[in-house]
Amino acid sequence: MTEFRLAMISAGFEHGGNVTHRHFDGHPDLLVYPFESQLGSRDFNDFLASVERVQYRYPEFPEGMTSAQLYEQIIDEEMKTFLRKRNGSKFKDADCVLDEQTRIAEFTRLLGEPPHFRRQVIEAFFRSTFAAWENYYAPTRPDMVYMGYSPAIGIDADRIIRDFPDVRILHIVRNPFSAYRDTKRRPFPQPLTKYLITWNIYHSTVEMFSKMYPENVRVLRYEDLVEDKTRFMTDAAAFIGVPFADTMLYPSWNGVEIRDAIAPWGTVLKSTREYNETIIDELSDSERTQIAQGTAALARHFGYDEIDYLGRLYDAQQA
Repeated sequence: MTEFRLAMISAGFEHGGNVTHRHFDGHPDLLVYPFESQLGSRDFNDFLASVERVQYRYPEFPEGMTSAQLYEQIIDEEMKTFLRKRNGSKFKDADCVLDEQTRIAEFTRLLGEPPHFRRQVIEAFFRSTFAAWENYYAPTRPDMVYMGYSPAIGIDADRIIRDFPDVRILHIVRNPFSAYRDTKRRPFPQPLTKYLITWNIYHSTVEMFSKMYPENVRVLRYEDLVEDKTRFMTDAAAFIGVPFADTMLYPSWNGVEIRDAIAPWGTVLKSTREYNETIIDELSDSERTQIAQGTAALARHFGYDEIDYLGRLYDAQQA
């Protein structure tokens, strides 16, 4: 296989990872995975297993598997549900023409003869998807960057870098007030205490990796995206190694702008500062107090106390 360039978006839940992913869609130098690229495998288990679901982790594969078995090991729930039971997919109306048997055949061809290493499996996963995607808006070129998005995969940054020393991981942190309000749209939202624990774990862990691997890992604030998209996306593009493009200023699907709510690609409905700020008012006083108390140290590290509508929430706890 030729040179493989990989970028991954990571984020906590309702932190704007899907929103950011959709803003990269349409870039002429990127091959943006259509849904969440859930790379995890069911056999993986470590000390963080109780914190995050396995489909959002970086996988481990048993030795001796065939290419067909390895394909099935990758959970990839959103894509496989779309391909196998479209009426059961929240993306059932998405204009994606892709035959799974063609994808599997290309995956097998790319892997070649065993032994199969994890790096090869991940590369074949991305390459085979775009080889089989018949109506992808842009022709593929060897120098393009494959971009995936998987919530919280940044906590596995060290393992990803082991396979792909030149990978770029963009981790999106969002203020916990707005983020928690959006999680409450889910049919089974996390309890607030659990949400705050994971908020602290995700972002402190990826911040650690950003210091250990500064060429590979970058933590970006969602608030900076909605405040100044041009500046945010110019910096993000430079980090990935592609030029800025005007298509990065709006969310899109397969090159077509999304003008209304970004759902079903995520529960963050609008990529605007106004939306990010006003939904905080939908939280109760007790929720706002608990969030401020539970996240103060890390929030100040990320400068959230310096943003007007957030700073007063944290300052109220010091009064």
